[in-house]
Amino acid sequence: MNLQRSLALLHVNSDLHRLLEEHFESVQCRLLVLTDASLVLGVAYAEPPDVIIIDLSRGDPAHTGVLMGLKQDSYFSEIPVLGLFSTSDSAAPLWDELPVDDFVSLPLDCRELQSRILLSQQRIRRIFDNNPLSKLPGNTSIQHAIEQSLGAPRAVCYLDINNFKPYNDTYGFSRGDEVLRMVARITANAVRESCVGGFVGHVGGDDFVFITPKDDAEAICKRIIDNFNVILSDMFSEPDKVRGFYVARDRKGVEQQFPLLGVSLAVVPLDSPRIQHAGKVAEIAAELKKLAKKSPSSAYIIDRRK
Repeated sequence: MNLQRSLALLHVNSDLHRLLEEHFESVQCRLLVLTDASLVLGVAYAEPPDVIIIDLSRGDPAHTGVLMGLKQDSYFSEIPVLGLFSTSDSAAPLWDELPVDDFVSLPLDCRELQSRILLSQQRIRRIFDNNPLSKLPGNTSIQHAIEQSLGAPRAVCYLDINNFKPYNDTYGFSRGDEVLRMVARITANAVRESCVGGFVGHVGGDDFVFITPKDDAEAICKRIIDNFNVILSDMFSEPDKVRGFYVARDRKGVEQQFPLLGVSLAVVPLDSPRIQHAGKVAEIAAELKKLAKKSPSSAYIIDRRK
């Protein structure tokens, strides 16, 4: 059995560091060791590891806080988290308060840890439907999140990238995938930084969904557009940036000038009496996105009808 390539360990025991580094190096797995709990979320956002291992044997509230932060963030929800516990503990852990995906007892048996890592990854893949490119929750999770929010003072926001197909055809799928990853990161960061309890999902292709408190939705849309505009210049060649457009073939094979990429966002409040089921949400969002796409640049439209 082969492990995934990247593990992150939050621990303070130097002997354990050396033991795990030697073992995982032998199975060609990169181990990132962190001793400062405040660094974990930042490191995970920069380069999400395949598995995170957290030392919970000392009852360190900072370590517990990292665990809760990871599991309450939809961007990290599909990353398996294993807890390390001491066999000398007289009381069983309170699993409702420690949402780990699996655990290993100290002193550590590296072969047992390796097996539990593999099993936790397989279990997570069966449970979650996350998009493999963005790592965000997919359609099943999105549908569930919308249904859970119906009638509440929340809003579901649909986002897609204008003229993404001709960009993909012109610049290549590798560049297109990088754009999708950047949009996923921008959206997840904007939601995480602006509200508590937000949800971000990836329908597929260039279509994304996020759910937030209704009163936060407009500010988040503005932040996403602002941050997207900052990175926009990195997506195009210098001549295209100077011209302000790129040349590509449309869906009929006709060569056309396309404006530089933008994003269109449709915001649907979920406490509207007109919305009784998730299908109506998608119907309204489709109408709003069509209007937003008429703008020559990035735009958002909020359904303010009563």
